[in-house]
Amino acid sequence: MVLSKTASQSDVSVHSTFASRYVRSSLPRFKMGENSIPKEAAFQIINDELMLDGNPRLNLASFVTTWMEPECDKLIMASINKNYVDMDEYPVTTELQNRCVNIIAHLFHAPLGESEAAVGVGTVGSSEAIMLAGLAFKRKWQNKRKAEGKPYDKPNIVTGANVQVCWEKFARYFEVELKEVKLTEGYYVMDPAKAAEMVDENTICVAAILGSTLNGEFEDVKLLNDLLTEKNKQTGWDTPIHVDAASGGFIAPFVFPEIEWDFRLPLVKSINVSGHKYGLVYAGIGWVIWRSKEDLPEELIFHINYLGADQPTFTLNFSKGSSQVIAQYYQLIRLGYEGYRNVMENCIENMTVLKEGLEKTGRFTIVSKDIGVPLVAFSLKDHSLHNEFEISDLLRRFGWIVPAYTMPADAQHVTVLRVVIREDFSRTLAERLVLDIEKVLHELDTLPSKISAKLAIADEAKKDGVEKKTALETQREVTTAWKKFVMDKKKMNGVC
Repeated sequence: MVLSKTASQSDVSVHSTFASRYVRSSLPRFKMGENSIPKEAAFQIINDELMLDGNPRLNLASFVTTWMEPECDKLIMASINKNYVDMDEYPVTTELQNRCVNIIAHLFHAPLGESEAAVGVGTVGSSEAIMLAGLAFKRKWQNKRKAEGKPYDKPNIVTGANVQVCWEKFARYFEVELKEVKLTEGYYVMDPAKAAEMVDENTICVAAILGSTLNGEFEDVKLLNDLLTEKNKQTGWDTPIHVDAASGGFIAPFVFPEIEWDFRLPLVKSINVSGHKYGLVYAGIGWVIWRSKEDLPEELIFHINYLGADQPTFTLNFSKGSSQVIAQYYQLIRLGYEGYRNVMENCIENMTVLKEGLEKTGRFTIVSKDIGVPLVAFSLKDHSLHNEFEISDLLRRFGWIVPAYTMPADAQHVTVLRVVIREDFSRTLAERLVLDIEKVLHELDTLPSKISAKLAIADEAKKDGVEKKTALETQREVTTAWKKFVMDKKKMNGVC
């Protein structure tokens, strides 16, 4: 006799995912649910919400890699379950990391002997790399001051006001005073002369940036090295340099090899670089390289043996995935010097296409430089009707994510838009972006201006006897108002 049964509500295997009760009722968001749900439903629900994210390829705000070859994707998935810290269990992965460290050290002209191993470590990004480098500088400075019988409780670090927020984190977390060289309009990187003037006996290092986040410009590390060398001779100090090459470290060696910024300069003691930016690896990998063993105090290195063998470790975290280390090695051997040079030259060519297209509109001033990270930072010439925040907002209708932001202290009245040119940003996309920006400008020109309304109110106030503001004061007020508007929108969207 054939047995049969009627499908019940609990027999979820026969239901279409979109016909099941799991997509018809709200799921717990902040507390774990009492019951399990089918894997198909869990996947579909999460996948549907993720559709509301922006398209990573069109996220022109980010320096982070958004495309890799399918062969590398396979390697990543094959190693996604490997914990990098288990070095004794995964010795080949450890060997690949050591190869990456040595390849990058040679790329940065580390003064290594024929068989000498480089000193460095893989991190989850440049933020961790900077923390480690900063700790090494602080500890080395403290040890020297202790040996000389001098106070060692007030270390400071000199940077430009254009540094990435991770430098502020380092200073706050590890109790180091951050001395910032202020920017000026038209000069948006650290002035080496001003930086050298701010150095004192408590300065653990001066941090120079190879590729400013604001406009992509390379700071003059060579001039900084020369100025500090002279000051060290006069004072008897030995103030070193750290180069934050998060964005530019994988660019300069291939397209600007004549620029001296790395270990060719004697005061450069450590360099960080982001593998997940122009190292062409997905998010989650950075590197910090030291000039020599003497520049990394031995006391900062921990040795553990509870994973099967003696293992040295110098990281802020412990467990992490192996995939990104393996992906970095893939790119280094797959592309080689020729491949990286071709990619970077292509990025610069597409940057030029975008820059020239924007210049032809006659509406923008280009703030970025030709020598630097391949990006285009630009601002409106005329702010009387509209501003950069409006352009950024309207570009999202076409799918583009283009950030608008203000410059740091002493140049905060300057607002810019920035487009980062990555490997996967083609000439076709560059030309399309210019067309969409022209459409946005045309639309803004035909709409009533929010800024015009503000100016009309100001004119009315003037008639009532209120003193008229200068154009610069008006621009600053409008910029402040739009910053508040954008931040309020983010808060409404639940972004923190």
